[in-house]
Amino acid sequence: MAEKQIILTQAGLEKLEKELEELKSVKRKEIAEKIKVALSFGDLSENSEYDEAKNEQAMMEARIADIEVMLKRVKVIDETELSNEHIHIGSKVEIRVTNKKTGSSDVMMYQIVGSNEADPLEGLISDESVVGRALLDHAIGDRFEVEVPAGVMEYEVLAISK
Repeated sequence: MAEKQIILTQAGLEKLEKELEELKSVKRKEIAEKIKVALSFGDLSENSEYDEAKNEQAMMEARIADIEVMLKRVKVIDETELSNEHIHIGSKVEIRVTNKKTGSSDVMMYQIVGSNEADPLEGLISDESVVGRALLDHAIGDRFEVEVPAGVMEYEVLAISK
């Protein structure tokens, strides 16, 4: 079975590489120091500081392993090859979102990114999300409806950029 590619923008790749470097160079040392201090407290059978530090170390090492696996399967989107005619992964879009039930609407800015880079609070939505998937391949002026947990929403593409 082929492993799934991890799709990232250049900024997403740099963020992941920075996180990996931080975990390896800074966090490992911090946790090793916590373990050393906890060991100095003596009896490990009743040493919650030691248990907590070891758990933190295990979670950090798991995250390092996850990032290293992702970096082996990463495909960086070449933003110079992107067009502004249709929405695709890497596109920045301005859309009008209208709630069909209430009639209220808002203009939103999103960038479509791979699922590992998604952060809706930062305007980065996954190509695998309901809205992200629905936006793909649409052009400026297109209108379409999507059912989301809040109800049926109408989307209108106002602008597409790199």
